[in-house]
Amino acid sequence: MLEKQSATQSDFYALNEFINHQIIGQTVLIERMLIALLADGHILVEGAPGLAKTRAINVLSKGLAADFHRVQFTPDLLPADLTGTEIYRPQQGSFEFQQGPLFHNLILADEINRSPAKVQAALLEAMAERQITIGQATYKLPPLFMVMATQNPIEQEGTYPLPEAQLDRFLLHTKVGYPSAEHEKTILRLVRDEAKQASTPAPQVFKPISQESLFRARLEVLEVYMADSLEDYLLQIILAARNPGAYGQDLAGWLQYGASPRASIALDRSARAKAWLAGRTYVAPDDIQDLAFDVLRHRLILSYEAEAQGVTTDDVIKALINRIAVP
Repeated sequence: MLEKQSATQSDFYALNEFINHQIIGQTVLIERMLIALLADGHILVEGAPGLAKTRAINVLSKGLAADFHRVQFTPDLLPADLTGTEIYRPQQGSFEFQQGPLFHNLILADEINRSPAKVQAALLEAMAERQITIGQATYKLPPLFMVMATQNPIEQEGTYPLPEAQLDRFLLHTKVGYPSAEHEKTILRLVRDEAKQASTPAPQVFKPISQESLFRARLEVLEVYMADSLEDYLLQIILAARNPGAYGQDLAGWLQYGASPRASIALDRSARAKAWLAGRTYVAPDDIQDLAFDVLRHRLILSYEAEAQGVTTDDVIKALINRIAVP
């Protein structure tokens, strides 16, 4: 089991504070990004424009000693724009592979649902297998590889919904809401201060966390204790999401498909990461309940009846959690 506070935990507390100083009123989003980083997964962030989704990911990249690349997804984007392509070198009389942006450590896939299926599919192998295949050659991606994707839920025209197989590759699907009036007032002051300092930027005071420190943190997260009763509780939530009718006749017929075993793994690792970030050596029921929404909302497929009744995946998850006994 972990000590109360390790040096690695102290680094991540400082990183959390560094991000929260620059991203106001989005503590949940910041926590979820750190959880995805610690659990070695990818995160899909959904929210209206102007809610600091892209800014948050940019600030996170500044807190890590890692390569960062932003890709703006558009309808005319090609798979080779992500993966790279083979370029003919007449001097050598041969083809040479030119790496694409996916060969960086942190990838921001901005407005991922604005590109067609073949571009999304090019990202799928990288997310699932941590490799890219071009022709007959396969290229490994860096050990630290994380995709942070954003999408705008308001505009549906000119967008391409992500297929279920790709959604399942995201560890978390986090929804971002509007900040409070108090937080928005702080945002105004922060933007004014940044505008004043534009000509004379302030020196970087935060020392980025090394990749070695991140890998140590991931090992510590795996050591966080989860009681057998809590593990059974976690699995019960996942199994209930496959057969909600077993927990009430009113829930029967709400889902076409439930969550895969990948959801069980995601909830287990995410709950341990949340407990570790909170400075605990054990997982609590609240960790599982809180993260169940982010882990399951993009993995459940509603039935036509549920959609006609205005039921959302969050409604299904909430109903199931309320009906499953907490150990």
